[in-house]
Amino acid sequence: MTDAATANPVHDWIAKSVAEHPVVLFMKGEPEQPRCGFSAVTVQILDHLGVDFVGVDVLQSEPLREGIKSFSDWPTIPQLYVKGEFVGGCDIVREMFQSGELKTMLADQGLIEA
Repeated sequence: MTDAATANPVHDWIAKSVAEHPVVLFMKGEPEQPRCGFSAVTVQILDHLGVDFVGVDVLQSEPLREGIKSFSDWPTIPQLYVKGEFVGGCDIVREMFQSGELKTMLADQGLIEA
């Protein structure tokens, strides 16, 4: 993240959100009603693993929608953060889930039962 990025109030809000919540999913729509297929798949994976997470609807704010992309330097949404660290988007989360790596990581962080 650049110095200019740290002066961005949207980036400050994102940083505070990922610091306050162990698992945050920046997504299109809400966990109960995703508004894109990639967000829906990511929610299904997290629900299947039984992890508590906070969903943030980026469609409610254009500055947030663009800000999350520059914050993570990742061009797509959804974006998953665990314990303040960017994990990835839908494809990465799906691959980690299929390989068992996501479950292991969440269990190692104390967020789900092993």
